[in-house]
Amino acid sequence: MINFRSLLLGELQRLQKYHIITASIVVAFFWIGALHLLETGDITFFFTLVVLFDIVSMSIVLIGVTIFFEKQEGVLKSLFVAPISRAEFISAKTAGNLISNLITILLVYIYALIFTEISLNTAGLLGAIILIGIFHSLVGFLIIYRCQSFTELLIGMMKYFLVMMLPVMLEYLGVFTGEIISNLVYLVPTKASAVVIEGVTGTAGRGELLFSVLYLIVGSLVLAYFVFTGFKNFAARESGA
Repeated sequence: MINFRSLLLGELQRLQKYHIITASIVVAFFWIGALHLLETGDITFFFTLVVLFDIVSMSIVLIGVTIFFEKQEGVLKSLFVAPISRAEFISAKTAGNLISNLITILLVYIYALIFTEISLNTAGLLGAIILIGIFHSLVGFLIIYRCQSFTELLIGMMKYFLVMMLPVMLEYLGVFTGEIISNLVYLVPTKASAVVIEGVTGTAGRGELLFSVLYLIVGSLVLAYFVFTGFKNFAARESGA
């Protein structure tokens, strides 16, 4: 527990050092500007789109970018020879990621509460951010495990977004309306993420919401297994062992 606290504090310090916290705030103001330009009364639907895109994309990106920066500065080698467990390392990174996600969404949510109309369950929103953020942070670990360069990291992220995110966003916006496609997208985790966020607004069906929550929980456990088992090889490679 002491190691986890120290690692999390170090993680937050590096997020600030690499200007990732600053970037999160900038992204928040970008989303605020986009929502302001809508000039509509109730922005609940558009807010959920922002939450979905931001959590899915930034959870993956931030894990990859922070580990890449740490690798460039030799921080990873120091961490891997320190008396810490892989569970502590992975948990601290994921927790730091969630804090960055929360900063962005919190700023946008505060704007929405003060200047617009929005209707959702705040506690449910927090739960959705944590559930979706953990799942996609683990995806970020698996992507960075397979990358030797920053270019490979970007390509891996783009592949995930194109395959997992784009079809769901198009279906979410009503571009895809066929029954077959609508059913097929339930196979991808970003659809489950979208349904969980819809559940925060009360627009998702109970059965659909339950399936999506279980999908992300079980999926996170499966991903965690592969992240933990792949950590040893990743640490050996990065430490030069």
